Amino acid sequence: MVAYGAEQRVRVPALRAGWLTQTFVHWAYPPETVRALLPAGLVVDEYEGAAWVGLTPLVMADVRPGVVPARMPGVPTFAETNLRTYVRRPDGRDGLWFLSLEVACPLMLAARAIGAPYNPGTLSVTKRGGTVSYAGSRWAGGPTYRLTVRPGDPIEPTERDVWLTSRWRAYTRGLGMLWETPVEHEPWPLADATVDVLEETLTVAAGLPAPLGEPVVHFSPGVRHVRMGPSLPCGPGARQGSSGQDSSGPRRPGSSGPGST
Repeated sequence: MVAYGAEQRVRVPALRAGWLTQTFVHWAYPPETVRALLPAGLVVDEYEGAAWVGLTPLVMADVRPGVVPARMPGVPTFAETNLRTYVRRPDGRDGLWFLSLEVACPLMLAARAIGAPYNPGTLSVTKRGGTVSYAGSRWAGGPTYRLTVRPGDPIEPTERDVWLTSRWRAYTRGLGMLWETPVEHEPWPLADATVDVLEETLTVAAGLPAPLGEPVVHFSPGVRHVRMGPSLPCGPGARQGSSGQDSSGPRRPGSSGPGST
């Protein structure tokens, strides 16, 4: 068994939520392809020589301020879809970098202040029989997606499954600074999933070519006890050179650094 969970507690959450009915669709890319999309201060986190990009639609539930531990009546439940990749700072701290964020709740656009690339749109999540379907389009036009999966049996996560799904901080860049947002929640319950429909233009809009192969797909009923800490500017550190590489040396295959357990 591979152990996984939050590496440290978010002692003072800024926001609480549940992330439900989540599907993870991951594609492998050459590291240099993803490296070109990252800001200074972040480098590509690789698994067995590849960079990975994930399309992760979900339902945001029970979103509330961190000072409110219990669910509040009237709190909206809405769909969100992330296009993300995996990065680390030169000091080894790993996390997520969002290539785009599609959201059905305009209130989330406030996070644009620190560079979170939120785009308001019409999004849906539908369960029918043994399938889960996701769809979305931006209000301003442009990228769209349709995804239908058939969740399978629960799995014991492998090292790669953990690496792809377990990250405990997200990075954004805004106001001329790199920002870090810590996250804590219970372990993801994962299942295999089969894709019935997958049509999307989010990856092309983000500047990505065709991936190296077929996607790796997981489904999760979700995690209900998400605690997001306040977003804070990262301290000074080494920056990428012209090659995009850092000075911490090569990573062993499968290593996710100190940010995932």
